[in-house]
Amino acid sequence: MKTWFFVAGALLAGAGAAPVAIPAAAETSQVKIVGIGATDCGQFARDATTHPPSQRAYLAWMQGYMSGIMIGRPQGSDENIDLTPKAFPLAQQTMFIRDYCLASPSASFAEAVEALYKKLRSRSFIGLNDTPGVDRN
Repeated sequence: MKTWFFVAGALLAGAGAAPVAIPAAAETSQVKIVGIGATDCGQFARDATTHPPSQRAYLAWMQGYMSGIMIGRPQGSDENIDLTPKAFPLAQQTMFIRDYCLASPSASFAEAVEALYKKLRSRSFIGLNDTPGVDRN
């Protein structure tokens, strides 16, 4: 049985669509990402640089998308993930996404968010301090 993730809600900006593979249980399904998550990383980086307030729309989509991933996971997995841990607050998550997108401008914004989700899930951010310039990888 295939598991499909549907992330509903108000999309804050129209941006085409891009298929992205999302792991679900023991298989991978192709889903069509729509809205701001279908934007490529290069566009996110340009938007963040030229119009910093636009990052709020991306961050809202990011939080909804990660919540959708958590809801779609099998019962018992990913239940204790904190999407906004004190050790890795939204400001640092935003920097992680910007760094990812600058390094991979052709990747979709959704792929950057999936990388962030994996980091939150692995808790590999533990031990980082909150000072700017810290290696966030």
